[in-house]
Amino acid sequence: MSAQDDLYIEAAQLYGASLKRLARAYEADPEKQHDLLQEIHFAIWRSLERYEARCALRTWVYRVAHNTAASHVIRQRRARPGSLLSLEEIDAAADGTDPIRRMDERAALERLYKMIHRLKPLDRNLMLLYLEDLDAPSIAEITGLSPGAVRVQIHRIKSLITRRFQTGNIT
Repeated sequence: MSAQDDLYIEAAQLYGASLKRLARAYEADPEKQHDLLQEIHFAIWRSLERYEARCALRTWVYRVAHNTAASHVIRQRRARPGSLLSLEEIDAAADGTDPIRRMDERAALERLYKMIHRLKPLDRNLMLLYLEDLDAPSIAEITGLSPGAVRVQIHRIKSLITRRFQTGNIT
């Protein structure tokens, strides 16, 4: 077994659950989620040939996974123009409140994923990395943004999501 294979096995064991959540957050269709997850795993395995430990394995895996998922979203966007929205567009698309006030955790999570699916790739990346408990400097390293810009944008996304959950409007 090669060093690349050993690193891949380690990454898959350590981050497999996170990668599955990431695929679910980027793709709503279960069949496409599975395809995206396979694509992410292949991209990680392929990229580990170039991994030189200049950053943590976790950072490398998340960077490759998010870049692969963002590319997937861009391909989907080209196939279905107009399906992704900016934060401002989501905020402007309010159409009333949800009549059901009490939702269980699973329903709330589904609502969150629905909103995340509608974000543009960079905003989606930031939110998903934040939800994986990465701090702003780590997210900045993965995305290429400054830590300050990461904190500001995450704050904006969280505020938008909070407003939507309070009003029951996730569109």
